[in-house]
Amino acid sequence: MGVLKHYRELLPVTEKTPDVNLEEGSTPLIYLPRVSKRLGDGVKLYGKFEGCNPSGSFKDRGMVLAVAKALEEGKRAVICASTGNTSASAAAYAASQGISCFVLLPAGKVALGKLAQALMYGAKVIAVKGNFDRALELAREGAEKTGCAMVNSVNPYRLIGQRSGAWEICDVLGKAPDWHAIPVGNAGNISAYWAGYNEYKKLGKISSLPRMMGFQAEGAAPLVFNKPCPNPETIATAIRIGNPVSAHLARAAVSESGGEFNSVTDEQILEAQRILAAEGGVFAEPASCAPLAGLLKLKRAGKLPDGITITMVLTGNGLKDPDTAMSQVGKPIEINDTLEDLMQVLGE
Repeated sequence: MGVLKHYRELLPVTEKTPDVNLEEGSTPLIYLPRVSKRLGDGVKLYGKFEGCNPSGSFKDRGMVLAVAKALEEGKRAVICASTGNTSASAAAYAASQGISCFVLLPAGKVALGKLAQALMYGAKVIAVKGNFDRALELAREGAEKTGCAMVNSVNPYRLIGQRSGAWEICDVLGKAPDWHAIPVGNAGNISAYWAGYNEYKKLGKISSLPRMMGFQAEGAAPLVFNKPCPNPETIATAIRIGNPVSAHLARAAVSESGGEFNSVTDEQILEAQRILAAEGGVFAEPASCAPLAGLLKLKRAGKLPDGITITMVLTGNGLKDPDTAMSQVGKPIEINDTLEDLMQVLGE
């Protein structure tokens, strides 16, 4: 159905808003029983697998609204800075509507799967010799000079569309979770989910609100350490951001919900990625696994209560960054084409 149709009454769409639709949204909320057992007695952990969106990440939820409103305003080109997922999403929706797309990426810092997407969708990809924060500054300046629609999360429609993830979780669970765990990069998504939960509570669709638990990579954790990180570094490229543009909104969401920010190491992120795949059957990109890494860290520290329901947003598909995954696992077993060789392997 797509986000704009499914939640039309909750979104700022009018009769003049174009019907942009790549059938985004309605992603699975997957109960993870084996992983839940690692977290404590009676804990129920669910993964909201946003990797099932058309461009493979949660960005499509907000991008569909941002592009639709840009078209409504007469724009014929969009521009964004990106660590990868935003560029793929913007390029996909621009391609579907026949408009131009310009994406600025930090040179050499974007997973190849995401770069391939933007190029295949036909975007003009510009590699900036600087980090994401500088690329974002340039994109904003470029938008002002040219009149292109800026479709990063500074665009308010992006975050409004991303609220739909919270609505879907509540629709499936029939309530809000006790904890909502989410990776934090540019910090818009955590505030979008918080706004979505609040809107549902005001409408009487849920009776309680979750604690918002935000997780950052240790090498790119400005919200954890409460200061900008001028040279962010982490294997989780999607959250390699040192000065998040929506920091104030994220802090408000955490404060109002009684939640907190935590950091996790790259080693903990990669461990969580392996656990999620091997025990949950879900392959998510490294940044997506920061919440699970954080939950496991809190469990080890005795700070995770028993008996709670937790949702975590798995923001992007693991196929976005296969190189990182392959560097963590063994190579295929090569055999001759004989039954004898096969039986030797099967007998191990």
